[in-house]
Amino acid sequence: MVNPNCPLCSGASSDYFTVKDRQFLQCSNCLSVFMNPAHYITTEAEEAHYRKHNNDPEDIRYQNFTSPITNGILADFEAHHTGLDFGSGTGSPIFKLLNDNKYDIVQYDLFFHNTPELLTRTYDYIACSETAEHFKEPYREFVQLYRLLKPGGKLYLMTDRFKPEEREFKAWQYKNDPTHVFLYHAQAFEWIKREFGFKGLEFYTRMVVLEKGS
Repeated sequence: MVNPNCPLCSGASSDYFTVKDRQFLQCSNCLSVFMNPAHYITTEAEEAHYRKHNNDPEDIRYQNFTSPITNGILADFEAHHTGLDFGSGTGSPIFKLLNDNKYDIVQYDLFFHNTPELLTRTYDYIACSETAEHFKEPYREFVQLYRLLKPGGKLYLMTDRFKPEEREFKAWQYKNDPTHVFLYHAQAFEWIKREFGFKGLEFYTRMVVLEKGS
C-alpha cells in the first residue's frame, strides 16, 4: 500500500516509527512526522480524551507553561488590539490572563467553544497553544489562521517540535498522545512561511511566532 502524502506540504512520505497500533510517517519535504490517518481515533474518543485534561486556568504551573505566548502578546500588543485564542480547550490561562489585563480577546475551540462566527472576523494576534499538533489537515488550518490575521498580525504557536538530532523518537513522550497526529520539524515552519507569505518567523524553545506582512 502506498503511504499517504504529507497533509501539510503534500510531500512523499516513508515509514518512520510504529508504536502499538499507530504508524508514524516522515515527510521527505518538510521533514515532519505524522500519524497515518488510518490510525486516528474517532471524534468521540478525541473529545473524551480532551475532557480528561486537567486544564485549570487558575493553575500557576499551567500559566507559567503558556507564559511565552502570554508575555509575547503583552509585549507586542495593547489592550485595544483584537485577539483570538484558537484551540483554547476546556480552560485557557492565556485567555484568562489577557482578559484579566482587559485585553480584547475571544476564544474558539472545535469541541468546547465552538462559535463559528468568530472565524469570520480578523484579529491582530492569534494564540495557538498545544493545538497545532492535533491538526489532521494542517494545510487547511494554516490557510485559515493566515486569513484570520490582520495585516501585520502575529500568530503565536506553541508545540513541541520534532528534533531527531536531540532526542530518540522512541523515548519522546509527545508522540504517545493518540491525538497528537502531526509533529512539526523546524523545516515545516520555514515551508509555512514561504507557502503562505508570512513576513517573519521566530523560533523559541517551544514557541514559534509567524508575522503576517502589512
